[in-house]
Amino acid sequence: MVLKIIKFPDPFLRKKAKPVKKVTPEIVKLIDGMIETMHAAPGVGLAAPQVHKSLQVIVADPGSGALALINPKILEKSGSQTFTEGCLCLPGVEAPVERAAYVKVKGLGRDGEPVTLTAEGFLATILQHEIDHLDGVVFIDRVASPTLIKYVPPSGETKLERL
Repeated sequence: MVLKIIKFPDPFLRKKAKPVKKVTPEIVKLIDGMIETMHAAPGVGLAAPQVHKSLQVIVADPGSGALALINPKILEKSGSQTFTEGCLCLPGVEAPVERAAYVKVKGLGRDGEPVTLTAEGFLATILQHEIDHLDGVVFIDRVASPTLIKYVPPSGETKLERL
């Protein structure tokens, strides 16, 4: 089921998300809905606060298949890289954001089992972006200068034109 993505400056996006105490069928259903919503948007990541749920749940798909993390925490980060980021909560807005080039993240998988993953490059940026949402941080908060934030109007292309 595709969920409704809330838009910035909705104050809900500034709230810290609550940890998930137990992975229940409702949490798994939320994950499935978030993955479907992320793909339909289309996007490469989504955090539960973006669909108006105050829960520490993120999903990501850098193009190699969707993954989900519950209660994710960054254990290590190193290096530096800059990607031009956008956000499903800020349609048409993009800006360069400097983040760690490598991250090690722990959390729970959709089965409730502990997971630790390492990521570099694009996936590292996606994970940091989505984990920021759990802390009430939006990517434009991390831009070096407001002058770098750009609005890119939609091109009017349809999904079929991108295939």
